[in-house]
Amino acid sequence: MLIELGLRALLRLDPEDAHTLSIKALKTGLVSGRREDVDPRLAVTKAGLDFPNPLGMAAGYDKNAEVPDALLGLGFGFAEVGTVTPRPQTGNPKPRIFRLREEHGVINRLGFNNQGHAAALARLSSRKSKRGIVGVNIGANKDSRDRIADYEAGARAFAPVADYLTVNISSPNTPGLRDLQAGEALDELLARVLAARDAAVVGTPVFLKVAPDLGAAEIDAIADAALRHGIDGIIVSNTTVARNGLTGVHRNETGGLSGRPLFRRSTIALARMRKAVGPEMVLIGAGGVESAETALEKIRAGADLVQLYTGMIYAGPTLPGRVVAGLGRIARDAGLGSITELRDSAVTHWAGQQTD
Repeated sequence: MLIELGLRALLRLDPEDAHTLSIKALKTGLVSGRREDVDPRLAVTKAGLDFPNPLGMAAGYDKNAEVPDALLGLGFGFAEVGTVTPRPQTGNPKPRIFRLREEHGVINRLGFNNQGHAAALARLSSRKSKRGIVGVNIGANKDSRDRIADYEAGARAFAPVADYLTVNISSPNTPGLRDLQAGEALDELLARVLAARDAAVVGTPVFLKVAPDLGAAEIDAIADAALRHGIDGIIVSNTTVARNGLTGVHRNETGGLSGRPLFRRSTIALARMRKAVGPEMVLIGAGGVESAETALEKIRAGADLVQLYTGMIYAGPTLPGRVVAGLGRIARDAGLGSITELRDSAVTHWAGQQTD
């Protein structure tokens, strides 16, 4: 009851104020979720990492690596902090987060607001001996003269303290950033990031986070580059610039759309990426996950792991525990030895759907 009342109160606040308060609540231990006993049927081993369950907190919530262990305590199998840029930056002017409450969506144009590498690195270094998988999502400063150099700096800085790195080139809120998803720019980016990673710590897995607004040729090109460079996986996807079917008052705000309205588009992109990369590469499905059923559908569409964020804005901190418990029930009722047995069972269905 107290958690429900707290959630209602947060939803009455300005979105950024609510976010700040939720971080403070996790820091102080005032908020806790529903953490289930570890179900061995949900364990996933990928990229050399042993995930206790396939559900992760997506980047964007804990931008400055303030509460990764508190997030793991809510029931997540892993947590991704960031996006972190080399230098601190304030991001875009406010207001820059808009709730679409009726549609359980959010539009944001934050613009990589964060405290920079040094602050996040200090916090992650202090937790290095703690258990639990924590990834670091790295980005580029808006005014950088060499954005790829910013990603190199992120790889060098965080490879020693991260369980994995995510190269985020898919935010729509930094002008020109998505241009790095294509052609020679992507090849140069991956080559330089992997070299920087290897110069720091050989073997820290590297994932690439891509947009859901990619055409078939773009997906094929990204898959080809990822396979040629030997990165460990791809996160599909970031927020969308599409606004199909929205009716909320804020539907035309500039920025990236997340939450329930993103589920279909991101799941189609995920399935098409699975077809393009084949069965071996790790894929993480993100976008519109808000229940055990939507998490399962990402797995059926080709995901090894899934992530959520916006769903927790509307459902509160007990959501990850409920999703994990629901996945456990699904595996048990189906008589599965592992939830991974359902991966790819709906790839053809989702890959053949239309986004519009």
